[in-house]
Amino acid sequence: MSAQIKRLRLLLSLLLGILWFNNYAIQADESVNLYTPYTKISVPPGESVDYAIDVINKSKELKNVDISVTGIPRGWNYVIKSGGWTIRQLSVLPGEKKSFSLKVEIPLKVNKGNYPFKVIAGGFDSMPLVINISEQGTFKTEFTTGQSNMEGHSNSSFTFSAVLKNRTADKQLYALMADAPRGWNVTFKVSNQQVTSVNPEANSTTPVIIEVKPPEKIEAGKYKIPVSATTNSSTAILDLEVVIRGSYSMELTTPAGLLSTNIIAGDSKRVELLLKNTGSSELRDITLQFTAPVNWDVTFDPKKVDLLQPGKSAQVFATLKADNKAIPGDYLTNIDAKTPETSSKVSFRISVETPMLWGWIGVLVILVALGSVYYLFRKYGRR
Repeated sequence: MSAQIKRLRLLLSLLLGILWFNNYAIQADESVNLYTPYTKISVPPGESVDYAIDVINKSKELKNVDISVTGIPRGWNYVIKSGGWTIRQLSVLPGEKKSFSLKVEIPLKVNKGNYPFKVIAGGFDSMPLVINISEQGTFKTEFTTGQSNMEGHSNSSFTFSAVLKNRTADKQLYALMADAPRGWNVTFKVSNQQVTSVNPEANSTTPVIIEVKPPEKIEAGKYKIPVSATTNSSTAILDLEVVIRGSYSMELTTPAGLLSTNIIAGDSKRVELLLKNTGSSELRDITLQFTAPVNWDVTFDPKKVDLLQPGKSAQVFATLKADNKAIPGDYLTNIDAKTPETSSKVSFRISVETPMLWGWIGVLVILVALGSVYYLFRKYGRR
């Protein structure tokens, strides 16, 4: 009985020795490790994940390492590359490391949740990785913008930056359309070219510039501008909003539209002006200014118009004073009406005339000259 026990003990010792030797060999193999810093990544459906993975050889021998992936869900695709080549094995020198990339492509139609898988380094090491799908996958089209509301006056042009995302599995042809109120002009641009349709690849995005131009004389208020990207099977609608503050415009003229007058040097002339608010917003603090020849002067009554409602007019008088030494001829005087938002200018052509006194003096000189000639003729003509 004791001999059998001894044989059993010997056999057990041999088995333990073999196990220890194998364990030592395995531990030696574990000196080849896989490493990547990003072991759990969260992405939406339809994206791809790129891993940079190192194969580290801590042994003193050259190691040929077979690279594979296990546990990838059905319908997912992946590729392993190094040095621009698709690989299945890497050779790593002692004490060195080699890198390879793993690209995992996630389909559009995938459920939200965690998806674990492993990268295997032959019989040396395995590295668990997890991809978290952040939202439920769908086949749909998205038409979005970071700024859907803009404000300005009626002669502004509103530019919206939008993104069209084809989240389907196929290339699609989208017609771009706008359901704007009558008189509005909406154009679509892709790569600075005006377009009416786009043809994005599956699971790709296309930047779209939307330019909105309101009609002239539009009233102040909020206006909805729905735009859409449509295929035979789906439609994505983007609701834009434009807030019109109103337009700023005015006209400076005279009641009869006449922009010329005459004046005598040194005298003053009172001219009636008409200031019209031709925009859709009220005008405040309208000031009047002038540009006239040297030594001329212009005064206004009133000097400033505090408020002028849309479609209304205001009467203003300008008193023009000519230079005392102005010689006869035509002179130009500019009058400006200004607010911070808009302005209007008229140019008056002013003819300077000779005073009546100088006319009579001229007539008298002529008569004196004629009388002198007649006198001389009577006195010396017979000689």
